[in-house]
Amino acid sequence: MIDIHCHILPGLDDGAKDMEESVCMCAMAAEDGIEKIVATPHTMDGMYINKTQDIKQAVDVLNSVLIEKKIPLEILPGADVHVNIDLLELLKEGKASTINDNHHYLLLELPHQSVPTNIKDLIFDLNIHGITPILTHPERNTVLQNDIDTLYDLVLQGILIQITAHSLRGEFGPSAEKCCLELLKHNLVHVIATDAHSSTVRPPYLSYALKKAAEIIDEKEALALVTSNPSAIIQGQNIPNPLEPEKPKKSFFQRFFS
Repeated sequence: MIDIHCHILPGLDDGAKDMEESVCMCAMAAEDGIEKIVATPHTMDGMYINKTQDIKQAVDVLNSVLIEKKIPLEILPGADVHVNIDLLELLKEGKASTINDNHHYLLLELPHQSVPTNIKDLIFDLNIHGITPILTHPERNTVLQNDIDTLYDLVLQGILIQITAHSLRGEFGPSAEKCCLELLKHNLVHVIATDAHSSTVRPPYLSYALKKAAEIIDEKEALALVTSNPSAIIQGQNIPNPLEPEKPKKSFFQRFFS
């Protein structure tokens, strides 16, 4: 399996606090069946500024330690980039990172309690510059939890959607879990990732989420969310055989009273 969203680099954000914690998380991930992790420290979120070069250097150091300790796991560079009006300029300046530094895919984080009014314009600008944004954990956004129609529209416009493994365990509450299940049912999930922050709180596990997803959708389709889809993303390729997104059907109450 491949995890494209993980706060595993030591001391760069609110993830792993030191190298010991990073190595512990890596060992846990490898034991769970994860072979590659994209290290994605928070960037441009008002608290953390992690430049591409700094992330790459931290990735190289961690990979060296993993080789020394014989932990069968590869770390790749990336970032969890907060939505920003100057995002394209930040990417050009190396102040924000794409996944595996391939300039094709970008993890895009929204505020937890709102959706920027210019989000469609930002997605359009990224798309015309050859970058596909991957919206991180929209199921945890209090607006989008009850507005899957908007996520459907954004997918049609050209984004991908990543949900959090622990949301499928109910660890972010019933609303987030329900939103995940609805997104899966409507073919609106492209990747499941851990968004792990430590070895104890939100650890780097994917296997449980894979099993849970396979109860909702076809087992082969669920497997793609943690294997072939993230593999294509880190290589800067189109995800293979994407499912046709399905527009959520409105209930009688929604049709006549919304």
